[in-house]
Amino acid sequence: MNRNEKFVITINRELGTGGRSIGKKLADRLGVKFYDKAVIKALKEKFHLTTEEIEKLKAQKEGWWAEFQRRVVPFADVSNGGGDNSDSEIITTEEVFNTETEIIKGINEGESFVITGRSAFYILKNHPNHLSVLIQAPLEQRIKRVMERQSLTREAAVKVILKVDEGRENYVKKFCGTSRYDTRNYDLVISMQGIKEDDAVDIIMDYIYRQGQ
Repeated sequence: MNRNEKFVITINRELGTGGRSIGKKLADRLGVKFYDKAVIKALKEKFHLTTEEIEKLKAQKEGWWAEFQRRVVPFADVSNGGGDNSDSEIITTEEVFNTETEIIKGINEGESFVITGRSAFYILKNHPNHLSVLIQAPLEQRIKRVMERQSLTREAAVKVILKVDEGRENYVKKFCGTSRYDTRNYDLVISMQGIKEDDAVDIIMDYIYRQGQ
């Protein structure tokens, strides 16, 4: 990946790994925008974006996302996605996936950015300057983080993790035709065992630096 040209970094992560925080810190380090599933969901809901509505916007003006972003997004509170959450209801309708795909493609028309989740690793796989990262962690480490972040018992945290893992995997298999755990989908796979979020950011930055040589 060449950071001197327009780029996109997609981060897929397991619940309880700190992947979203890593993505946000990485975006801050690189001086680019950060998007996650909360942003995509907020854009869909706040502005009633559907695939049909997006097609209308695209037909009206080339570069519809840049215009939409300039006029609307700065006034919307869509940047505070919160921390790790349970994704307790992962909606898997084709309309939802198609709408999210169009929004992500729209974001891609703008500047460089970092995005976590939402199958972006697949949607943007053909981007000419794309770095795809997977963040993983041992189950016990994930359980501990979810317990702390969501104030859950161990039993409840395990149930949440298993439900989210299954839901996300089913979502990716259904609409992307692959597994989110297939390491062939990524340029870089990071285990959070024994390292902190800032360490993970350093690893990614070092990888970017070496790739740019």
